[in-house]
Amino acid sequence: MQAIAAPKIGARNVSKHYPTADGTMVALEDFSLDVADGEFVCIVGPSGCGKSTFLRMVAGLESISLGSIDIRPGRERAKPLNSVVFQEYAIFPWKTLIENVAFGPQMRGIGRKERLDTARYWLDRVGLGKFSEYYPHQISGGMKQRVSIIRALANDPEVLLMDEPLGALDAQTRVVIQEELLRIWEETRKTVLYITHSLDEAVLLGDRVILMSAQPGRHLATFKIDLPRPRTIAMQNAPRFAEYRAEIWEKLSAEVTRAMEARP
Repeated sequence: MQAIAAPKIGARNVSKHYPTADGTMVALEDFSLDVADGEFVCIVGPSGCGKSTFLRMVAGLESISLGSIDIRPGRERAKPLNSVVFQEYAIFPWKTLIENVAFGPQMRGIGRKERLDTARYWLDRVGLGKFSEYYPHQISGGMKQRVSIIRALANDPEVLLMDEPLGALDAQTRVVIQEELLRIWEETRKTVLYITHSLDEAVLLGDRVILMSAQPGRHLATFKIDLPRPRTIAMQNAPRFAEYRAEIWEKLSAEVTRAMEARP
């Protein structure tokens, strides 16, 4: 009998409580999720359901009230367990693009030549090589987000955590970076946990889509996206793509309505 591999990310009965003037607010309740090594998992749910809170707990940026979250380390223990990409451009305004991308490897003690070579490689991969000596204020929002993404990848983490990384971009730029993400993931096969409000984006990118309930956030449903890889933006026109989107929306819409009715 073949042994079942342990999950790369294992969350067990996770809850998050916040004290308020009116008592305890439960943001997340009894949420469990396994993510396999090399899997791309997207999480969707109504606003305020705890999606970002859960991701921040996986990243170690938020404490866990109840339950546990574990990331299984790889064989190369020098690698960081995770890197996070937020919706906001988390890059240093006083550093050039190449200095920003090389920052993670620098903090890991990697030599100057190797870390700059790594940074140049990633900048070239996303078409920013000729802007390597520019500062963030000299480039567009879409270019800044590309820098944020490759800065995380340049640090070669075990897990890539992405919190609505394309949410602030215009539609055209979003499509371009979605295509870049698909291409990069096919080559690196990083374990990715991806938060998004876009069902199209979730179906396009994910191996699975996890649906969370309205607050308190619970694991409501899992959708396995059985679309062939490598994927392209053109797949959004396929009938099966539309079926997945409609299936997820059928369950999500009820949670969105419930969340809106619960607001004062």
